[in-house]
Amino acid sequence: MKSRSDNQLTEQEREASIKAFEGLGLCTQLAEAAASLGWKQPSVIQQQAVPPLLQGNDVIGLAQTGSGKTGAFALPILQGLMDKPQELYALILSPTRELAIQIAEQFEALGSGIGLKSAVLVGGIDMMAQAIALAKRPHVIVGTPGRVVDHLTNTKGFSLKAVKHLVLDEADKLLDMDFEQEIDQILKLLPRERRTQLFSATMTNKVAKLQRACLVSPVKVEVATKYSTVDTLRQQYCFIPAKYKDCYLAFVLNELSGSTAMVFTRTCDATRKVALTLRNLGFGGVPIHGQMSQPKRLGALNKFKAGERSILVATDVASRGLDIPSVDVVINYDVPSNSKDYVHRVGRTARAGRSGRSVTLVTQYDVEMFQKIEHLTGVKMEAFPAERDEVLLLLEQVSNAQRIATMQMKEADDGKGGRSRKRGGMGDDEEVGAGGMGPAAAAGGGGGRHGKRPRGGGRGGRGGRGGR
Repeated sequence: MKSRSDNQLTEQEREASIKAFEGLGLCTQLAEAAASLGWKQPSVIQQQAVPPLLQGNDVIGLAQTGSGKTGAFALPILQGLMDKPQELYALILSPTRELAIQIAEQFEALGSGIGLKSAVLVGGIDMMAQAIALAKRPHVIVGTPGRVVDHLTNTKGFSLKAVKHLVLDEADKLLDMDFEQEIDQILKLLPRERRTQLFSATMTNKVAKLQRACLVSPVKVEVATKYSTVDTLRQQYCFIPAKYKDCYLAFVLNELSGSTAMVFTRTCDATRKVALTLRNLGFGGVPIHGQMSQPKRLGALNKFKAGERSILVATDVASRGLDIPSVDVVINYDVPSNSKDYVHRVGRTARAGRSGRSVTLVTQYDVEMFQKIEHLTGVKMEAFPAERDEVLLLLEQVSNAQRIATMQMKEADDGKGGRSRKRGGMGDDEEVGAGGMGPAAAAGGGGGRHGKRPRGGGRGGRGGRGGR
C-alpha cells in the first residue's frame, strides 16, 4: 500500500526501522523504502520469512491476515531484482482483483527508488491495455490465475519462461475459488529453476497438496495459531430479533459514530440493500460485491480508502488481504456460514499492531454458527450494550429507509428508461446522491431523534458528496 501520511516516522524511529530491516539482510535502499511506508519494524512474518528467502529457499508462510505478508515476499524479490535486473522476474498470483491491485501498489511503493515496472492482470479490465503493459516488459506481474491464463493463451509474445520467483498469495482462498486448473496450467509453463513462495492464512488439505506439487524443500514459517484472531481486537456480539436487524445495525453505527467501518453481508443483494438503507439514513456508505463492474468496485474501494466514505458494505470478496489502515470496526451484519470466514473478516481491523473492534449481529437463526465461531477462535465474545427500547426508537426511520431502498433496487433492476438506468447504478455505485435521495431525507434527516446525527450524514446523505 502507498505511504500513509498519518503514519510517518520520526527521525529516530526511521533510523531504528532502517537498522531493523537491514538486520534481516536487506540492502539499505530497501530498508529505507520500508521505513518510508511507515513500517517501524519488520513484522513477525517478515522477520521469519525474509532471511530464508534471501538465502534462496522456497518458503511456505502461515500467518494471519494483516501480518505483513506482502512485505515478506516483496522485499526479497526486489533485492533479487536489484542484484540481477531482469524483465518478467516475478509472478504473484492473488485470488481477487482488489488484492492483486493492492499488491502491485505495494511493490511500486517499495520499488519506486529502483524504477520498478509492474503489470496487473485481472478480469474486468480491458485485455488490450494489459497486453500493452506486458509489451513494456515489466519486472513484476501480479494477477488473478484466470486472467494470467487468458494472456498466456491469447497475448502474442507473453511467456513465463524467464520467471525466477512465483508467489501464491492467500493460497487457501485461491483453491477455495476453484482456481486449481488455472494454477496447474501456469505451473506447467514455469521453469523448474525458480523460487516459490506460498502464503496462506490457513493450512488446508488443498494447500498442503499444492505445497507438495510446487515447492522444493520449503522452509515453513508459521506465525499464527490455526484460525486465531489478534489480541488487539475487541470482539463483541449483539443478540437480536431478525426482523429488527437493520435497526440494530443503525444503532451500532450511531454508537460508534466517528469510526470507519466495514459491514459484511452474505449476498450481493443484501450488500446493495444495506448500503442503500444506510445511505437513506444519512450514513456515508458504499457497497462492494462480486456483481459490480471492476471500475465501480475499484472506485468504491478507493473512496473508502481515501476517507471520502466512512462505511464499506461488502461481501466476502473484500474480506481477504485488503489492508485499509483506517478501519476501526468490522460489523458482521450476517454471521458467516463458514466459521473460517469470520477470522478473515475481522482481520480487516486491528492490523499491524493497531487496536480494533468487531461486532457480530446474531439473530435467533444464527446461534449455532455463532457458537462454532467462538469454538474455532477460542474467544468468548462480550455483549455489545444495546437496550431494545432505545434501539427501537429508530424503527420508523429505518423502516422508511428500507422501503425506499427496496423501491430503488426494483427501479434499478427494471431499468425503466435512461434516467432510471443511470440511477440503477446505485446498486453498484454510490453516486446516487441527491438524485436518488429525495424521499429518503425524511428517513435519514431526522437522525437527531435518537439524540445523534448519523456520522455519515455530511458524506453520503442528503446534499452530501454523494450527489456529485
